[in-house]
Amino acid sequence: MTARLDVAQLQAQQRRLAQQVVRHDDFPDPPRLVAAVDSAFPDAGRTTRAAAVLFRYPQMDLVESRIAEQATSLPYIPGLLSFRELPAVLAALRQLSRPPDIVLCDGQGIAHPRRFGIACHLGVTTGLPTIGVGKSRLCGTHRQPGAGKGKRTALYDGEEIIGVVLRSRERVRPLFVSIGHRVGLDSAVALTLACTTRYRLPEPIRAADRLAGQSVSRCSR
Repeated sequence: MTARLDVAQLQAQQRRLAQQVVRHDDFPDPPRLVAAVDSAFPDAGRTTRAAAVLFRYPQMDLVESRIAEQATSLPYIPGLLSFRELPAVLAALRQLSRPPDIVLCDGQGIAHPRRFGIACHLGVTTGLPTIGVGKSRLCGTHRQPGAGKGKRTALYDGEEIIGVVLRSRERVRPLFVSIGHRVGLDSAVALTLACTTRYRLPEPIRAADRLAGQSVSRCSR
């Protein structure tokens, strides 16, 4: 089987699974436990190191954190990073003593060329409500939001709104928030802001990012 065929098959799988994404609210309201996940690739990418953290909501108190390391099974392929990350992310989540009500993912949800970033992949696989919170844009066009906290603009792919460009803190670079699974876009934005305190990133994602290894060079999501 050629590498090109492998890529085509994975892309086709993304398109099929994207049809299972639930784009409206279907989560415990209010949520009590919010998790976040992130991944890094030490050893020149030979190892995938995933972190899962669990926070009490809305207090933003850390409940527990877990790490899982596995041999990396897939090379970096643009747009297919979730296949590379997901096995270790699932292993880290399984170590949490309690299931989260919502998971914030350091990466994209439907703001993805095939509408199936890591937040969608994790949500559809586990059934958990998920939100994509990207540090940078993977696809789409947008205008810059205002400088104040909470200012936002729509992220478009053609005429379709695929996310929100959100200023999480005053005069910081915006975040790219999108639906993952079972959380509508308005709720995804509101929850992202509610989990953000003094820094640009929501507290759970900051914790997962640090735990996974901030110093490790990672591919863009």
